[in-house]
Amino acid sequence: MAHSSVIVFLCTLLLFFSPSIRASDDDVALHAKKLIRDLNLFPDADVNIVPVANCTLQPRRIVEKRLRFPKLLASDSEPSVEDLGHHAGYYPIQHSHAARMFYFFFESRNRKEDPVVIWLTGGPGCSSELALFYENGPFKIADNLSLVWNEYGWDKASNLLYVDQPTGTGFSYSSDLRDIRHNEEGVSNDLYDFIQAFFVEHPQYAKNDFFITGESYAGHYIPAFATRIHRGNKAKEGIHINLKGLAIGNGLTNPAIQYKAYPDYALEMGIIKKATRNLLNLVLVPACESAIKLCGTNGKTSCMAAYVVCNVIFSDIMLHAGDTNYYDIRKKCEGSLCYDFSNMDKFLNQQSVRDSLGVGKIHFVSCSTEVYAAMLVDWMRNLEVGIPDLLEDGINLLVYAGEYDLICNWLGNSRWVHAMEWSGQKEFATSLEVPFVVDGSEAGLLKSYGPLSFLKVHNAGHMVPMDQPKAALEMLKKWINGTLAEPRDDKEKLVAEM
Repeated sequence: MAHSSVIVFLCTLLLFFSPSIRASDDDVALHAKKLIRDLNLFPDADVNIVPVANCTLQPRRIVEKRLRFPKLLASDSEPSVEDLGHHAGYYPIQHSHAARMFYFFFESRNRKEDPVVIWLTGGPGCSSELALFYENGPFKIADNLSLVWNEYGWDKASNLLYVDQPTGTGFSYSSDLRDIRHNEEGVSNDLYDFIQAFFVEHPQYAKNDFFITGESYAGHYIPAFATRIHRGNKAKEGIHINLKGLAIGNGLTNPAIQYKAYPDYALEMGIIKKATRNLLNLVLVPACESAIKLCGTNGKTSCMAAYVVCNVIFSDIMLHAGDTNYYDIRKKCEGSLCYDFSNMDKFLNQQSVRDSLGVGKIHFVSCSTEVYAAMLVDWMRNLEVGIPDLLEDGINLLVYAGEYDLICNWLGNSRWVHAMEWSGQKEFATSLEVPFVVDGSEAGLLKSYGPLSFLKVHNAGHMVPMDQPKAALEMLKKWINGTLAEPRDDKEKLVAEM
């Protein structure tokens, strides 16, 4: 056994250090660009680093303006924008050289006492405007580039924040390359500084319940940010943040477990044959596991090696999948593009919209290849490690996943949630899986114990709020109200008690 481990270790080193197969910076950039172009996004810049001459240095406080989007179509069933608080702003990041974090804030369409919910889009390096306009924001973009109200926007149940982060993403920018983040310590500190400044600007919301949500690579961001808030609260730093929960949608959180699940998920969904699964489990999965162990929680070169080794598993599966959309395996990519989010770029680059947002000459970088590359050293680190302490202190965790996503599939997410060691691990493992019902129909399967819930969402891919908007809004409402896991009726309660 020890001999085979040495062989795997040497193979891992050879994979990384051999010039013929090592991932170069150009290879990484090409891979990142392919992922971005699969969303039909072609940003003008690779990252938002601007010359000092174009950078208006602001005092170290939020600079925010009330927002009124042009071309917003009125609706008799919705309040007027004048009745709501829609804001866009820049926060000069406190512990940075010259970074400015851009955000949107939409006050609840329901009541101002609703929780504050922050949404983080993954990538790493993709703007949260992807979610704002295509998933769970107040509006959607019509083909003529007008805005229409989203019937299932999450601002119907919360005061909703979208943040462009890490620095260089979306409208967030710096004039100093040293502000590009490479790990979750830098990312979470920036977010913590931002949320402190946000509640200084909006003190009327500081006592509201606070929830962190997001998807994909936010499976890294969210636990790190939650842990940073929890630590700040305990140390009585600044304003106390009333953190109640974190929700991770189709996220990457524990790579060692999730990459190991790729062959099993691909076999279950008919993408590969059993012989291919067995071969992957014999050769590539052990190499990946060994590489991730070397990476640990703070490795550097070893973490880059793990990224290269482990992604061979995914690449091999995609050779069998052909033109399948790895974000939703029910679909084919149209040409080289899996989705068409191009209207977002067109909309946000209109001069009238830019004027409304107050972004001046700053480029909109929908997804940044340079931010993506900078975070590769962070990719294979396990961010589950900080979650048990949050659970023990009663902070809720919801992990949800659309069943047809390959890249951050439900099986890998379910496995890391079940493997997580905390005081309720055994009880969670033995708890019943019950239907998640929306409007009388089963929309998913839910497993819960105490502060932990896992939801497999039916008929959805990587972006659950886009594919199943009604179910996603219902999920949010029940979760923030603490009723997600409540039995539906006496019959179900009886079964649960059995």
